[in-house]
Amino acid sequence: MSTRWAVLVERLRERSEVVASLLRPQVARLRGARIGHRVRFGPRVRIDRPWTVTIGDRTEFEADVWIKVVADDAEVRIGAHVFLGRGVELDVSRAVEIGAHALIAPGVFITDHEHRLVRRRRVATEGCEAAPIKIDEGTWLGVGAVVLPGIRIGGGAVLGAGAVVTRDVPDWTIAAGVPARALRRRDDDRE
Repeated sequence: MSTRWAVLVERLRERSEVVASLLRPQVARLRGARIGHRVRFGPRVRIDRPWTVTIGDRTEFEADVWIKVVADDAEVRIGAHVFLGRGVELDVSRAVEIGAHALIAPGVFITDHEHRLVRRRRVATEGCEAAPIKIDEGTWLGVGAVVLPGIRIGGGAVLGAGAVVTRDVPDWTIAAGVPARALRRRDDDRE
């Protein structure tokens, strides 16, 4: 009998999590975010300044995703059918755009700004410089990848786990390493 109850309780918990994942985007929508249909947010998804965010249909955020928008005039655009894994962080001061069908693995960090290092002073007093980031359609960013300001990642590109992207990645290119460099093209792999 106790096994039956345990199974029933587990099924109810799973169903309540599905309902909650569909209701969380509604809260962001009420706070000003433009969110498409059937978007799902896992537990503890956080969006600062939601009025700066647009999310396409059927996009899924796993637990602990944080869209940290630090300026009222910033812009975050996430296309349809995008997947953001557990613990992904977007740190946005100007603009980040992620195209449709992108896969962003857990622990990826994307920032469009960095501290200036021009004078012999404390870094905290130097201010920041920002440059927009564009991640094109159909890309795959591996676990723990880091994307720095002003980068464009081309359509169909793949970043290896832990890659630190300091230069643009062309379409259909596999890149990895610190700093990330092109390893090969995916042209032969396309069907």
